[in-house]
This record gives sequence, structure tokens and C-alpha cells, in this order.
Amino acid sequence: MIALSDYLILGAVLFGLSVAGIFLNRKNVIILLMAIELMLLSVNMNFVAFSYFLDDTAGQVFVFFILTVAAAEAAIGLAILVVLFRNRQTINVQDLDTLKG
Repeated sequence: MIALSDYLILGAVLFGLSVAGIFLNRKNVIILLMAIELMLLSVNMNFVAFSYFLDDTAGQVFVFFILTVAAAEAAIGLAILVVLFRNRQTINVQDLDTLKG
């Protein structure tokens, strides 16, 4: 049987990888969005692990709500990226520093 600490360690590793992805990659917006999603999924895995080991379904229900919000956030983020690429012809973060329309 897999212990709770194994799930928590895996969640911490995934969270650390996503934080490293955010700090190391400051150029591509798509990779930044993927790192944010990985961070959210690692937290969700911890919710499910605690919910399973405490025999409480509230954590699993909470994860469903988080996943629906994450799907909406990803769809809106990608739509904004498409509009930015059409207007600026780039998705580099350093090239998107001006706010004039």
C-alpha cells in the first residue's frame, strides 16, 4: 500500500518543478501557463490524497470545483494568447511590455 507521505512527496516535487518552470522560463507565455496548471494539479493531488486517507469526500468534491475553474482559466488564457499573437506576432514575455492599444 502506498503511504500518504509518498503522495505528499510527489506533490511537493511537482510543485517544485512548476515553481522552477516559472522562475527559469520567463520568455514563453505558453510554458508559464503550463507551469501554473502543473502547480494547481499538484495541489489537487494533495487534496485527493488527504481526502482518501481521512475517509472524507469533501476534498475530492473540492477538487472537481478547482478543475472546472482551471479549465476555464486555461481556455481564457489561451484565447488571450491567440489575440496577443495576432496583434503582436510574438508570445515572448519581454516583447509584451507595452500596454498601449
